Amino acid sequence: MNVALIFAGGTGTRMNTKAVPKQFLMLYGKPLIIYTLEKFENHPEIDGIVISCLDAWIPQMKKYCEKYEITKVRSIVPGGSTGQESIYHGLKSISSMYSDDAVVLIHDGVRPLVDPDTITSAIEKTNEKGNAVTVTPAIETIFLDNEADGEVGRIIDRKKCLMARAPQCFKLGEIMEAHQKAISENRNDFIDSASMMKEYGHKLFTIEGKAENIKITTPIDFYLFRAIIDARENSQIFGL
Repeated sequence: MNVALIFAGGTGTRMNTKAVPKQFLMLYGKPLIIYTLEKFENHPEIDGIVISCLDAWIPQMKKYCEKYEITKVRSIVPGGSTGQESIYHGLKSISSMYSDDAVVLIHDGVRPLVDPDTITSAIEKTNEKGNAVTVTPAIETIFLDNEADGEVGRIIDRKKCLMARAPQCFKLGEIMEAHQKAISENRNDFIDSASMMKEYGHKLFTIEGKAENIKITTPIDFYLFRAIIDARENSQIFGL
């Protein structure tokens, strides 16, 4: 079984949205998170979806799922104070419905440009190797700051660097075990699931996703997303 865990517990401080969390911002009458959910709803290999959502927005999330016919949602649970905690809440819900060998695709609610081929590759790699972390090649020069008067430190060869994206996919039993270990150690500082799994001794395997699979965290990201959507619509209209 393949289950998508969509975490959407953030409040969007970098988006400067005072009333509406970033995942519920509207583009052409549709909330951002629905664009994300549709990618998993429409993928034939996804058996279920669990959403970890801001508690106060759960009633609205349910209404959106009904309106836009997101039928694979099995539960909507309250998010936590961090992404790590939000993911754990979702994993607990998944564990109540699926076995430990289920494939869990952990994905940001504000990453709506994931493509079907990436989802397919993530599932295949996880079944083959035990996990799959979506990455894209680094396209910028990367410096290490030596913390001395702003002087540039070591320059990293970008050919050796990869940018982490989503989904990040794991077997349910293994990712739950890592979260429970983190809780027992009072660790709540992991930046993502891949970092946690690496910390606890798991070998991680990658798949290459598309560069456009960006996370919408700032107004510029939102405008880029809109431009990509517009470009796709225009290509359909004009046959480009």
